[in-house]
Amino acid sequence: MASQDWFDKDFYRVLGVSKDVTPAELKKAYRKLARKYHPDSNPGNASAEAKFKELSEANSVLADPAQRKEYDAVRAMGSGARFTAPGGGGQAGGGFEDVFGGMFGGQGRPQQQNYSFEQGGFDDILGGMFGRGGGGGGFGNSSGGYRGTGAPTRGRDVVASTTVDFLTATQGDQITLQTQDGRPLKVRIPAGVSDGQKIRLRGKGQASPDGGETGDIVLTITVRKHPVFEREGLNLRVNVPVTFVEATLGATIEVPTLGGSPVRLRVAPGTPSGRVLRVKGRGVVTPKGTGDLLAVVQVAVPSHLSKDATEKLAAFAESLPKENPRDDLIARAQG
Repeated sequence: MASQDWFDKDFYRVLGVSKDVTPAELKKAYRKLARKYHPDSNPGNASAEAKFKELSEANSVLADPAQRKEYDAVRAMGSGARFTAPGGGGQAGGGFEDVFGGMFGGQGRPQQQNYSFEQGGFDDILGGMFGRGGGGGGFGNSSGGYRGTGAPTRGRDVVASTTVDFLTATQGDQITLQTQDGRPLKVRIPAGVSDGQKIRLRGKGQASPDGGETGDIVLTITVRKHPVFEREGLNLRVNVPVTFVEATLGATIEVPTLGGSPVRLRVAPGTPSGRVLRVKGRGVVTPKGTGDLLAVVQVAVPSHLSKDATEKLAAFAESLPKENPRDDLIARAQG
């Protein structure tokens, strides 16, 4: 993105936050707006798609401490501000390396461009990102340089985003994105990547105009929500309904797992709603550790009872001790 773009665009206004917003508040605001304007929630709505891209662009800058500091400085200086391309650091050439948010080192990210991808569809593509730039440069041209030092200029980084499904983010996979000229770009999504995390693709950004190091792509990952499972670090959480009888008398039930066969769990007699049944090793598996599956019991109360069942339940209630389970709650609230 050029410095003039940074000056012209008020990213704080785009996300509806103040300039002193905390990282946690920023993340919350972005997620709320991203869910509202996400293309999956607004199929065929070009206006919503444009808004989603605008939000992603703003968040990619403000969520990165180095870029946010740089952006604030540019906005404070005015439209005359200009950047020089960063130099040194990182590896260029073939392959790519995945590095998550906050681990990119101390370099700034000036003159970045923003692109967005969708897993599968790829409606938004990397337009022109691999151009060689002016000056007839190339990898073999190491003369000159823009800073008067004779050092080659590092190619510009490219800020991009893509959306992957929950299973891909949890278990990892290789996906293919596509450039504007039709060339595929293979990206390895590591197991356990979280919503909003970044992957750095070394040497996949813009080429240097005078034979210097090629820039990187900094890819922000958006993870689609799963209809059943939620992430808690490396653990997976799932709400499991059980009947009143199962919770009262105890039962063996089946619980779903992500991408695998259901597992059987024992519900002890007298199990209340909210109790967590843990299945070791059935969470997110990464090189750094393995999480568990957390099955949260939810007692399902029947909404329709026959007359006979109602009478029997009333008789059962009469046979129970006359205790109020809320007495302790009320006493502690008043104390």
